[in-house]
Amino acid sequence: MSRFVPGSVTVVTPASSANLGPGFDALGLALRLYDEVTAEVVHGDGLEVTVSGVGADEVPLDESHLVVRALRSVFARLGVPQPGLRVHCVNRIPHARGLGSSSAAIVGGISAARALLAVEDPAPEVAAFDDAAALRLATEIEGHPDNVAAALLGGLTIAWTDEDGGRAVRLDASVSTVALVPTDGVKTEVARGLLPASVPHADAARNAGRAALLVAAFGGRPELLLEATDDRLHQHYRAPAMPESFTLVEQLRADGVPAIISGAGPTVLAFVTDAYDEARLVARAPAGWAALPLGIDAQGARPA
Repeated sequence: MSRFVPGSVTVVTPASSANLGPGFDALGLALRLYDEVTAEVVHGDGLEVTVSGVGADEVPLDESHLVVRALRSVFARLGVPQPGLRVHCVNRIPHARGLGSSSAAIVGGISAARALLAVEDPAPEVAAFDDAAALRLATEIEGHPDNVAAALLGGLTIAWTDEDGGRAVRLDASVSTVALVPTDGVKTEVARGLLPASVPHADAARNAGRAALLVAAFGGRPELLLEATDDRLHQHYRAPAMPESFTLVEQLRADGVPAIISGAGPTVLAFVTDAYDEARLVARAPAGWAALPLGIDAQGARPA
């Protein structure tokens, strides 16, 4: 029996916003903006990678491509001999903007591998490679579980790591957002490099309370979003790398808009409220920035 399904498979993976203010490296939100991966097993052991859309002229087209690395990692984890592959990526998620493009690539590759292995009567180890196993592998590749959990599971995710690796729970979230995306990006490693080794105990305690409150706000108490998205752990430390974004967050919050730096930035994610609808938020985008109204993706990575 063949190890792989015949022909090609296509999966879509949502963008994601991590941290969401106080939930540093724990909270993630899946957004309705999608990257697409089409993969097919071909004869031999070669590789063909093509990319269209965002970053098409910037990403590698060899084994170092993040989607290919994720695909190969699934096969290696399951003891499946590495096949020849034809992979095409359609990129829509902006790169280096704090919207989870790398996590979408990782989860897209893992999901494509799972789809290629979805034969009738699969081997036991293949059948056992479920969402929990996929999340553990995605966390190993990415280094932290917040974005990959949201990209894989959809909705609002609360992620953590234990001795077995990345874990997460998924909740529904009844909110709408507008992503205000700057022209220039900021590398995640640059943004992380600005964080201090320790923070005041009072700030940590405040963030813990706000993160708990934020879960309640997403669960049907939108009037709490402004207070619940207050952060003392990371955003202001990163301001030197994204001063215009940080200033915009402060301005929006002063006007009563729940706004945060999305992930490691520099995108500003603003939440729609009764007082500030989608059109008003779009109008707050600085000159040259993109304004993307984005609802919440409830499903996560899935076949197209």
